[in-house]
Amino acid sequence: MTSTCLILAAIAIGLERPNVEFQIFQFPANQIPRIDGDSSDWSIVPDSYAIGMKQLRDTVKGQGDKHDPNNLDVKVKVGWVEGLNQLYFLYEAHDNYWDFDRNDLHNDIFEIVIDGDLSGGPLIRQMHPDEKLRKRLDTHFSFHGIHAQNYHIFTPAQGKDWTMVWGCQPWIKDLPYANSACVYDFKPGESGKLTLEFFVTPFDHAPADKTRAIPTQLSENKVIGLSWAVLDYDDREADTYAGFWNLSHKTTMYGNASDLVAFRLMPVEKHLRKSMEANWSFHVLSGPGRTVAFHDHSYGNITAWRWDFGDGHTSTDRHPIHRYQKPGEFIVTLYVEGPEGKARHTKIWDITLP
Repeated sequence: MTSTCLILAAIAIGLERPNVEFQIFQFPANQIPRIDGDSSDWSIVPDSYAIGMKQLRDTVKGQGDKHDPNNLDVKVKVGWVEGLNQLYFLYEAHDNYWDFDRNDLHNDIFEIVIDGDLSGGPLIRQMHPDEKLRKRLDTHFSFHGIHAQNYHIFTPAQGKDWTMVWGCQPWIKDLPYANSACVYDFKPGESGKLTLEFFVTPFDHAPADKTRAIPTQLSENKVIGLSWAVLDYDDREADTYAGFWNLSHKTTMYGNASDLVAFRLMPVEKHLRKSMEANWSFHVLSGPGRTVAFHDHSYGNITAWRWDFGDGHTSTDRHPIHRYQKPGEFIVTLYVEGPEGKARHTKIWDITLP
């Protein structure tokens, strides 16, 4: 897709900063980051995926894009893994004053908002389209955070949950939907570096009743809405933060999913995979007719395909349809080859027909 098309796509879905699209790194399945606060798992992520203070703007305290790295310096990387509907984050921050010893929301905060299906629009009850419903607590349970989710992540969290979910579904901050780990060596009021690792599960629909939840299905090249803000407190007794640095450049990103930014789920980087990999899927078109459609998902510069359907028949089509004459449990193999070599992939008894 050309850059022009990307811009038009972002405009069409109503996201903020339509001329900008950030990238989400795809971790190979054998290199999923461990949530332990050790950033070494992220060494395979190129610096081009890092998002720093130069992309943030203070839209509340009037500092604009004039940030002082000696006061606050933040870098964020986002990742995903094919087959897992989770987003992984590495948050690294240097602050000259870490404020985190109170029990309330007065805490240095990393606030993220995720709209996995680009549904857009208000996500908090205070912004409900019907003004009459904004102050009603039943609106909280029927509306707040259901189609997009807001996390107030405490940096660090001392003696309290790692995050506050601003919505009706606090269960999304716990395993198996989320987890976090934080490493730091400073006390409240001191300066220093904080490293935070966490993952969360984005949801198309996340009501108070988690049995009715619908996780976002993450897939390669999918675009989601995502943004964050860094709330920097510099005085324990102050009524509010000293800076509201946000990626969207629009203050209301915290409660309106249309004010988020486009993020694309990227393929695995070429240097992290073999030059050729065979892979495939299948779909039974007719059980009684024993008819199966096969779909090639192989990677690389492939010029030839050969299927062994496990019943004595073969095909050189890339995406064949095969009818089995007899019932059974079949071992099916796809062989691929090209200028860079050969590969094969076998599924044993996945295809069982009556």
